[in-house]
Amino acid sequence: MVCILCAGPVAAAPSGEPILVGGLFAESGPAAFVGTPSRLVAEMTVKKINDAGGILGRPIKLVIHDTESNPDVALRMARQLVEAENVLAIIGPTSTGEGLAVKKYTEEKKIPTIMTVGGDPIIAGGNFGPFTWTFKTPQRTSTAVQKIYDHLKAKGVTSVAVMTAKDAFGQDGLAHLKNLAGKYGIEIIAEETFDPKGTDFSAQAFKLQAAGPKAVIIWTIGPAGAIAAKNFAALPGDKPLVVECHGQPGPEFLQLAGPAAEGVIMPATKLMAPDSLPASDPQAAVVRAFVADYDKEGIQAKFPLNTHSGYAYDALILFQAGLQKAGKADQAALRDALETLTNIVGVSGVFSITPEDHNGLSTDSMIMLRIANGAYTVAK
Repeated sequence: MVCILCAGPVAAAPSGEPILVGGLFAESGPAAFVGTPSRLVAEMTVKKINDAGGILGRPIKLVIHDTESNPDVALRMARQLVEAENVLAIIGPTSTGEGLAVKKYTEEKKIPTIMTVGGDPIIAGGNFGPFTWTFKTPQRTSTAVQKIYDHLKAKGVTSVAVMTAKDAFGQDGLAHLKNLAGKYGIEIIAEETFDPKGTDFSAQAFKLQAAGPKAVIIWTIGPAGAIAAKNFAALPGDKPLVVECHGQPGPEFLQLAGPAAEGVIMPATKLMAPDSLPASDPQAAVVRAFVADYDKEGIQAKFPLNTHSGYAYDALILFQAGLQKAGKADQAALRDALETLTNIVGVSGVFSITPEDHNGLSTDSMIMLRIANGAYTVAK
């Protein structure tokens, strides 16, 4: 296992021309609750890299732009990073819709781009286009779905209903929920969609409950997930187990859902339960060091840790590992190196990237959480 930023001998201060890395983060708009702390984490991580001697003896400089949670703005900012600011690589953007908008351009321009988006389409190939230059740090949607289905199967659940957002992230989730259900002996007996900007999904919840599923899986990020949980909790009669997706774990869900969060389960990165990790877990030291740094830098006070908090850190340690392996600040060499990284220990998991898999995380990188007494606990 390779721990890129673990403590080691004090390195000489970096010198020479800085290596420019673009950062696309949603610092305003609906995805700002993820994008703003991601920018702060990226800045924290670059400082740590530079304090440790930089990469190839050179300092790293972040060139950051706000995408406004808007795919069109994200594309415009990507063009500026490449054509006006001459970055070597790009970290971000934040949301799946933004990622899809940026990807076609960065693929054409052959810019190594390590995205922090949740959805799989950016590295799915096929109708979504090649992903030769595109990588991502959050777990694949399919990985999160498998983690959920593993847990439900172990609990004897054989029928579920699904409720998915109409946006790119939600529909990506729906596709994988359908494709993988049969493998686990699970039948989807009802499905509904919703506008992720909506404020009430009672009608959908009522229809899904009427179908009689043992569990209902809700696929969205942001407040909509908590609203849906409250809508199910308000229904009369027997209620299905509520399962949220891997985009929900964090204090915001607990605050917004209130008592309705009780008993809800969801997959998450190990960052959500750092104290539960045994010393033998290869991520334990990295996760705990990240939590300490996150607090020390004052980010925790502004944006309490959630499952998204480590994605920008992971993107930058992959960039660091790739550039070290490439041995030179060259885009093609960096891309080739990124595609062959193995056993890179990050906050979100241990990354082993291949030409076919530009994420490199397995279900072992995730845990299942259950909300009990208003707090996240590891689900048994």
